[in-house]
Amino acid sequence: MSGQSLTDRIAAAQHSMTGSAISKAVCKATTHEVSGPKKKHLDYLIHCTNELNVSIPHLADTLMERTASNSWIVVFKTLITTHHLMMYGNERLMQYIASRNTLFNLNNFLDKAALQGYNMSTFIRRYSRYLNEKAMSYRLGEVDFTKMKRGADGVMRTMNTEKLIKTLPIIQNQLDALLDFQPNSNELTNGVINTAFMLLFKDSIRLFAAYNEGVINMLEKYFDMRKNQCKEALEIYKTFLNRMTKLSEFLKVAEVPFVRLAPCSHGCDGNICLE
Repeated sequence: MSGQSLTDRIAAAQHSMTGSAISKAVCKATTHEVSGPKKKHLDYLIHCTNELNVSIPHLADTLMERTASNSWIVVFKTLITTHHLMMYGNERLMQYIASRNTLFNLNNFLDKAALQGYNMSTFIRRYSRYLNEKAMSYRLGEVDFTKMKRGADGVMRTMNTEKLIKTLPIIQNQLDALLDFQPNSNELTNGVINTAFMLLFKDSIRLFAAYNEGVINMLEKYFDMRKNQCKEALEIYKTFLNRMTKLSEFLKVAEVPFVRLAPCSHGCDGNICLE
């Protein structure tokens, strides 16, 4: 409790009195302490998503309400907690989040009072846009592109032409929102933004793997496409090459080896290639 503010302690006590275990866990995961959410609180919330007697709408609403805080720390940690649950929680949480008309409305968020408030508020706005896009991708594609089966018999390698041309732009939009986070290594100055960046890093690798496999499949089908499909496919491929440059810049921040496009040959396994 030593790292928690008086406000955090009072809020946790109030939730204890009202008997809301979920609200208490969300409160404890999103304290004013300048560090990522504690694992034990995230693990408990993940457990809650797997319990049939737990209300997923209540959990989601509790997270949304927490973003009403004026503190960049609390709001940033709420986004991290939500992202963590989208990645590791039961899929019914993702299904519910994707069904909402709005998720996060933080385009105007600005913490003027706290140290690092201005800088961190910029990343909060970008991060919230990515999570909104991640939810939208799930709604449009009816799948989490970071979790789909990969490989020669995976979803993107076996998808038909018509669906590929509809699906790849959805992945592109999600990847664009992720890459717009755009931190420099000297901006990763605290445990909160570092935790967010690592979750984004994991999503970027998995999302690119699906994207890459889809593009390889599209190129293999190119000469069998109709004229209008060829035109769309060419634009998708041009966009893909541009995203490769942006992705390599993003990964350099994490000091990850340069990521290159897997050779688009029939013998390629479609996996991400790390040098």
